[in-house]
Amino acid sequence: MKTSGNTILLTGGGTGIGRELAQRWHDAGNVVIVTGRTLASLEETAKGRENIHAVALDVADPAAIAAFAADVLARFPALNVLVNNAGIMPLEDVSVPRDLSRAEACVVTNLLGPIRMTDALIGHLREQADAAVVNVSSGLAFVPLVGAAVYSATKAAIHSWTDSLRFALKGAVEVIELAPPAVQTELTPGQSTREGYMPLDAFIDEVMRLFAKVPTPELIGVERLGFLRNAEAEGRYAQTFAALNGAAH
Repeated sequence: MKTSGNTILLTGGGTGIGRELAQRWHDAGNVVIVTGRTLASLEETAKGRENIHAVALDVADPAAIAAFAADVLARFPALNVLVNNAGIMPLEDVSVPRDLSRAEACVVTNLLGPIRMTDALIGHLREQADAAVVNVSSGLAFVPLVGAAVYSATKAAIHSWTDSLRFALKGAVEVIELAPPAVQTELTPGQSTREGYMPLDAFIDEVMRLFAKVPTPELIGVERLGFLRNAEAEGRYAQTFAALNGAAH
């Protein structure tokens, strides 16, 4: 993936990792379109940066995605990078009967959202030079957090789907996975100050260095990701699962 000269569409650009990526990419010489459900947050991301464009979009709404895709391609025909970053992380107890609406929203937003966004834009992307799709998964794609079981499952699915998408688009569109470890953002309440989580600035610094590598790694994984990503390959999955969920409990 080129580091500059792109026109990048990034979902979930109003806060956290999405906001920081949008601003860093803008400052590196890219045009960035940020989407999310709350326009005010997107406008805060774009404040003072003339080449960040804020457009409200709920990726859980398939009709809205279709209308948005037609509009964004008319306005930004040079669009060549899609970053599927929007996501939610409901914390739930899966051991008891419950209202499944939050779990269902998680699946729609985290899994169907990227699938629908990619489907809406892939025909256009295949015709662009230096085209790329970046899917944001999670360290929990490799070892699940029981208290966020559905979230973890959606991210495992994103990891799997990204591998398939990369194979299918080989030679036409570069496909990259970005898998954050536990980062200090407001993805869950209180997470932005939680001890032991990676500071957001440090995470973004390391991510940008990885994106600058030539060729771009297929999986953008900071050093801290290794604890989860490599657990199974290193024969310590059970211990890692117990440590992760014991600490959370």
